[in-house]
Amino acid sequence: MKILALETATDAGSVALWCDGALTVRHCTPGPQSSGTLLPLVRATLAEAGWSLAQMDGLGFGCGPGSFTGLRVACGVAQGLAVGADLPVLPVETLAAMAWATGLERVTVYLDARMGEVYSAPYLRQPQGVARQGEITVLGPDACPLPPADATWAAAGNGIGAYAALAARLQAPAARINLVSPDLVPEAGAVAQLAAQAYGRGEGLDAAQALPLYVRDKVAMTVAERLAAGGKA
Repeated sequence: MKILALETATDAGSVALWCDGALTVRHCTPGPQSSGTLLPLVRATLAEAGWSLAQMDGLGFGCGPGSFTGLRVACGVAQGLAVGADLPVLPVETLAAMAWATGLERVTVYLDARMGEVYSAPYLRQPQGVARQGEITVLGPDACPLPPADATWAAAGNGIGAYAALAARLQAPAARINLVSPDLVPEAGAVAQLAAQAYGRGEGLDAAQALPLYVRDKVAMTVAERLAAGGKA
């Protein structure tokens, strides 16, 4: 099985190839991602492996949540490539990819959503992927749901490193939470692995059915909100 995966939910964009358990990951130039940076990396990664797009079995992409622009880039590129090569598309939640990357059995992941908010959701690791245990939330660091006060649960993700208030809540003695990878962001390697599992279950979609998962409707702060937060107009 060969899977090409794309992940641009954050500025740390990446591309991965999965071939029967062998994984290759390449990273985009740091900064906001666009099709102009992602497509050349896709072509270079395929060429390095000696494969063509037509040899892929499916095309995975991080569907969200994350940067609005980044999600549109990954989805649009995945759709365009899939249509041209007649491949099924395999959307993977970015938070699920983060949970899978930790290798932990029980973990709540926190992804910096910018604008003073954090995306979060709890996951349980299973033989085939991870299962989300509830809704994805987007809330301020003082209101994010915490994992159960149980030493078997962990917390991970760059939302922890970005917001001291969230880190303090997770580190409170009563929380009993194991903090791991406070700088973790979604990466194409984990997307590729989860996409391969989804492909094996027959969950591939037609390219037209692939959609970003935004969670939050608001794209940016107003001028008044930026000023109130100490920023510039």
